[in-house]
Amino acid sequence: MKNNTRNILTILVFFLGTTFFYGQKNDWEKIKSLKVAYFTDKLELSSNEAKDFWPVYDEFEKELHTLYDSRRDLKRKYDYNNLSEEDSKHLLETYLDFEKEKVDITKRYYAKISKVLNYKKSYKLARVEEEFKRRLISEYRNKHKKGKQ
Repeated sequence: MKNNTRNILTILVFFLGTTFFYGQKNDWEKIKSLKVAYFTDKLELSSNEAKDFWPVYDEFEKELHTLYDSRRDLKRKYDYNNLSEEDSKHLLETYLDFEKEKVDITKRYYAKISKVLNYKKSYKLARVEEEFKRRLISEYRNKHKKGKQ
């Protein structure tokens, strides 16, 4: 019974939150609130675990966002329809460096997270992250599909 109530609450919070999110574009705080509620529930974080986990996870996300921002800035400098061979080589090398850096950051932070949570929850985190992204994208697509009809 407790598990069903928690699942219903999670789904309700998720869907209500995404409805509010899509009402106002680029409202990252609402996505963050949904993510905190969703992750806390799915990972079954105790209050002590949550207190220790969220600062580390926030630091992880911040570092990844910085990496993505630098990649986006580089991509804006090039016209992809008219790349020279030299520019293409440079961009490919940069892309591979970006992917390596992303993996390095992820490894470093999952090592930190594994010290805060146990390995079982740390592994589950990777699955929960993907699940959250898929649900968010699905909600976005469903909303835009309804708007086009």
